[in-house]
Amino acid sequence: MTISTPTDAIAQLQGNSLAGLVQNELERMILAGDLAPGAKLTEITIATQLGVSRGPVREAFRMLDEAGLVRTEKNRGVFVRDIPLDEALEIFELRAVMEMYIGRKLAETATAAQAKSLRQLVDAMDQATKAGDAQEFHRHNLEFHDSLLRLAGNAKFTAHYRRLIRELSLIRRKNLTVESMAVYTKEHRQIVKAIAAHDAEAAGQAMFDHVMNSRERTLHNYSEQPAAPAPAAAGKRATRRTAEA
Repeated sequence: MTISTPTDAIAQLQGNSLAGLVQNELERMILAGDLAPGAKLTEITIATQLGVSRGPVREAFRMLDEAGLVRTEKNRGVFVRDIPLDEALEIFELRAVMEMYIGRKLAETATAAQAKSLRQLVDAMDQATKAGDAQEFHRHNLEFHDSLLRLAGNAKFTAHYRRLIRELSLIRRKNLTVESMAVYTKEHRQIVKAIAAHDAEAAGQAMFDHVMNSRERTLHNYSEQPAAPAPAAAGKRATRRTAEA
């Protein structure tokens, strides 16, 4: 049996930490669109660009594959995933049900201070909308939904949800126009209002509608095919917003 020395252990920890940093930077580049869907990623190129050895890059590729952001093809290499429209629409439907649960739970548990914090994030999105800054809006939007997720306090739920969000981020960037950002902001305000009022039914429905409206915008932006019927939540018909990008 091989016994690791303290030096070996430190080297392994440093390697793992570096792989995490590489993963974070590649994830940022993918979600920002700097690495386009379908782009091939090579160890030597990424290692040279980031100033690291190939080992951490190889490990980062593995973690990104598990996160659903890249695909690894045998004898071909690693590629940024290109999410098909039909798969994205299915993810939206799954996410809508998950969001409905989050909205209902937070309406029952959120404090006034937590509702205020969520409202401040919506205000930041409003400012980004007025400035026409889609990148800043996208950052605050992710932070808003991640905050809801943290407040819900379910680790297993969080892991699955975040993977879905990353996958959707590969296709959703076309949704961010000044008009659609204004609609998103309005929907977020309705969500926070329902949560602050401790209205579980309204909060769950607002969250469900928000995601399904995003599904409709995505379908509108990426396809000329007629929209597939959107499932209704809790016996209600999911509402559609008229202001779409």
